[in-house]
Amino acid sequence: MFTDSHCHLSYPELKKNISEIRQAMEEAQVNRALCICTQLEEFDEVHQLATTYDNFWCTVGVHPDNEGIQEPAVDDLVMRAKLRKVVGIGETGLDYYRLGGRSISDMEWQRERFRVHIRAARLTGKPLVVHTRSASDDTIAILKEENAIDFKEGGQVRGVFHCFTETQTVARAALDLGFYISFSGVITFKNAGDIREVARFVPLDRLLIETDSPYLAPMPYRGKTNNPSYLPWVAKQLAEIRQESLEVIASATSRNFEQLFTGVNA
Repeated sequence: MFTDSHCHLSYPELKKNISEIRQAMEEAQVNRALCICTQLEEFDEVHQLATTYDNFWCTVGVHPDNEGIQEPAVDDLVMRAKLRKVVGIGETGLDYYRLGGRSISDMEWQRERFRVHIRAARLTGKPLVVHTRSASDDTIAILKEENAIDFKEGGQVRGVFHCFTETQTVARAALDLGFYISFSGVITFKNAGDIREVARFVPLDRLLIETDSPYLAPMPYRGKTNNPSYLPWVAKQLAEIRQESLEVIASATSRNFEQLFTGVNA
């Protein structure tokens, strides 16, 4: 019924309880999950989860916040993206929220890393999983710039802005580029009224839902370790915001997941 389009099941606090989590997912009717890679060093673990369980898939990528790790080249991403059950590139993007005394101009390494992921997505034809925080203008600008580069292989870049917490203006720009928008447990928080308005605005055929677990557990579990079995609370809030039935939200977001991450049916 429900599909978690973004979770981190390779993280220790979840991986050690994977059997219990899978049982809880089944009871909550969360039928599928996309396991997200955040650095090349963890890819083998993420990929193992995807290949071990028939209702898990995975991505390959390096999170914009991660430093002091293996820097990805286009070939690193393309090679891994060819493996079975790897259906996306990322988590990638830009994050200027924690500059740590640096200026935005100092973050050129992060912008270059993002460009590497976009180029890999073009070459593989697989969608991007985009993280953007306090950096939406540069995120949109780089997507537009890189989309214009004439690679010999690959077509238009597509993907999803995950755990969306930006403005309606940013959502509109992402939609105009052909991207999907994914909402997490944040939409259940009391102070998230503006994000709920964006969730009302996004067309039904461009919506995804996620947990981003182990982070951002929805109400009534806020403050606890999140996991995919909590996803129905996100869907319930989205149904209420949009005045749709829970079944409509479950069906639409699962269908959208299949359309974006085409390899999930392979």
